Amino acid sequence: MKKISKLVRPNILNLTPYSCARDEFNGEDAIFLDANESPFGNLNRYPDPYQNELKKHLSLSQSIPENNIFIGNGSDEIIDLIFRIFCRPGLDKVISFTPTYGMYEVSANINDVAYIKIPLDEQFQIPRSALEAFYTDSKVKIIFICSPNNPTGNLMDQKVIASICSNFQGIVVIDEAYIDFCGQASWNKSIADYSNLIVLQTLSKAWGAAAIRLGVAYTNDFINSLLNKVKPPYNVSQLNQDKALEVLKNKSVYEKNILWIQQEKSKLISALNQLQIVEKIFPSETNFILVKVNHAEAIYHYLLANGVVVRNRDKIMANSIRVSVGNAKENNALISALKKYEI
Repeated sequence: MKKISKLVRPNILNLTPYSCARDEFNGEDAIFLDANESPFGNLNRYPDPYQNELKKHLSLSQSIPENNIFIGNGSDEIIDLIFRIFCRPGLDKVISFTPTYGMYEVSANINDVAYIKIPLDEQFQIPRSALEAFYTDSKVKIIFICSPNNPTGNLMDQKVIASICSNFQGIVVIDEAYIDFCGQASWNKSIADYSNLIVLQTLSKAWGAAAIRLGVAYTNDFINSLLNKVKPPYNVSQLNQDKALEVLKNKSVYEKNILWIQQEKSKLISALNQLQIVEKIFPSETNFILVKVNHAEAIYHYLLANGVVVRNRDKIMANSIRVSVGNAKENNALISALKKYEI
């Protein structure tokens, strides 16, 4: 087991977190006169600061103890908290494998942490040999792995990930925003095996609940306690907690939607392959498709002018656009616009 406490910023270890009187009260019915709330209205009370009902449901559905689950205001909040806990501004470093999700770099810049980019190989896999040189650098605190990866859409080699978790002395964050679409088991079942592992998931993709901004981290008791120590007191609103629970309980809709997206993705890939402007469609284990075209910048702006918004990835992957799988009407509109572009 790695000594995770040695990785934590000293001021965080010594931090006295914000506390409220309700942390000391375990009942349900009480007269609450502690938080200067209004006594009137249906939304007058602060939300449950630890999202206990939501964690109970996730604990049962994932077979993971509640004290290994952290709820964030989107995964982006959790990413930022991880930086604050482990990285000293102006001193420490993190690693990611590019191209990947842009918020890792944004959070690094916000927190004044050096951001090391290791390019993925030609198969969009992690080049193990390029990484090993950083294992002995004590200032490298975090490695971010997005799997399935955004924007490339592929899963990372499980053996390579396991090797990183075993050999890297810092924190390994596996971002599984798209795990629901690929059929591979989550790494959240491995948090007992690797004391340095944090697994991120979200309700924004397969669960169709991007609007409520809810992310989940699965990790060990100690790291979970640090996340709770540093987070804002009431970081997830009660409205969002209630809606998340409602969404998670409706698993039949979730399963139906995943099947539909996979079927629609196949149709979309088939239609894109028939277009002359399309040079390559990269394999995808997600709800989006990375497409290499003959002139990404021009195609992107043409689509934008015609009311179809895709993601221009030309700056990180030459002549590529990323297309989310929409509903049938939206996908047909995209193909129709691209056919008109070819004329």
